[in-house]
Amino acid sequence: MRLLIAVRFRDCISRLALCAAPLITGCSLIQVTPGPPPEAKLIAAYVVVGENGMASARAITAESPLATCPVIKIDGTTQRMQVRAPAATIPQRPTASTIANSKPSAFPVMTCEFSLPANTASAIVGDIALRLPKANPQRIVVLADTGCRMKAADNAWQPCVDEEAWPFRPISELAAAMAPDLVVHIGDFHYRENACPPHVTGCQGSPWGYGWDTWQADLFDPAAKLLAAAPWVVARGNHEECRRAGQGWFRFLDTQAFSEARSCNDAANDAIGNFSQPYAVPLSADLQLIIFDSAVAGDKPLDLAKPRDAHTLSQYRQQFATVDALARKPGVNSIFINHHPILGFSSDETRRVFAGNPALMSAMKPMHPQRYYPPSVNLALHGHVHLFQAINFSSSHPATVVTHAGGSQTYPNFPDPFPTGLVAAEGITLESITHGNQFGFAVMDKRETDWQLSVYNHRGTVLTTCMLIGSKVRCDKAGLLK
Repeated sequence: MRLLIAVRFRDCISRLALCAAPLITGCSLIQVTPGPPPEAKLIAAYVVVGENGMASARAITAESPLATCPVIKIDGTTQRMQVRAPAATIPQRPTASTIANSKPSAFPVMTCEFSLPANTASAIVGDIALRLPKANPQRIVVLADTGCRMKAADNAWQPCVDEEAWPFRPISELAAAMAPDLVVHIGDFHYRENACPPHVTGCQGSPWGYGWDTWQADLFDPAAKLLAAAPWVVARGNHEECRRAGQGWFRFLDTQAFSEARSCNDAANDAIGNFSQPYAVPLSADLQLIIFDSAVAGDKPLDLAKPRDAHTLSQYRQQFATVDALARKPGVNSIFINHHPILGFSSDETRRVFAGNPALMSAMKPMHPQRYYPPSVNLALHGHVHLFQAINFSSSHPATVVTHAGGSQTYPNFPDPFPTGLVAAEGITLESITHGNQFGFAVMDKRETDWQLSVYNHRGTVLTTCMLIGSKVRCDKAGLLK
């Protein structure tokens, strides 16, 4: 009986094989067309504005070996975004921290981009409708120094989990709710450089180093609503120099073409990666922003006996020559934007006050020995010192506004009354200064031919209101803001 069952089973299998053979042969003649590769999971999409106001749509997607950049729908037409920087883990390089406090930079994300044609009316990536530049922006949010400070060399451990102690998320949400046409961030996006020590409670579990997880925690997560609210103009801060967070800067924010030589991945290329050409962003027919990269300017005079400082001076002189050319447009006034205050002030923990930026001034002086800035520059906007300042000069120098810390630890206040005899250089005369050290941001609103500057703290309270008229900034309060 068992033998009979086995024989019949074998016969059935043989018959199935004979029946299936023609089907298999027929299948081999069918050409299977593979479907489109899958798109990677979209994490963020936003717009940065670069040279001549050119808008670049950016998308950050999760790492996936087979996935491609997402499509972007521009005025109803679908196109594929291009890879700006693929996912990668960058081998550990020399940083501003010790070797023990450094690590490789992991970017398990792909950055994609697409240059938006002028006059684009709508652009959609995934389910995100991007905010596009307006020809005449009427409301501009200004902020700087937003990341959560974690730095072993200074024993500085900001409580990143406490939105009162690190209020960048509420600040960005307040700013987004004001419906800006443009956001100007004046540098220092990233601050979580070193691991939180076990004995410090406020930053436990925080990512650290210069990879994607830290950029996400310091910028893309807390600023999500503000990134969605308006296109961004970005200036590079000292925290984005090559020895620090420069790798992420070039992947995510820089508006020029990405290249390995300007990626900060290899320290041998830092002399290239630490400098970028200035460019202009038009705001209207008679006003433009000039964006300057001062990432390695430092706060001390340059020592020209050191090759690095001599190279820095040479580069900055070339770049200020470009600024001069940009500022010569007939009938166009300029707002100069860079991270380090050039004619402004800074302080230290003992409340000593320091004036000016010697490195940048030494590069500017040969072209404009008295004014430092080209004649068309009426306003200079800065960050860096974590203290709000609105400065008028009775000399011919342009008004200076330093936006206060947008989240990173504030600096000690200047003395009150302010020592008015203190200036950056001979020939500069201080007329007035309004200053304070609360967390916050500023909003510029167009008022006919002038601009109104409203200064907010992180709770949304107006600290002072100023009018930007010509080369002057007139505030309703003077001295220390309380």
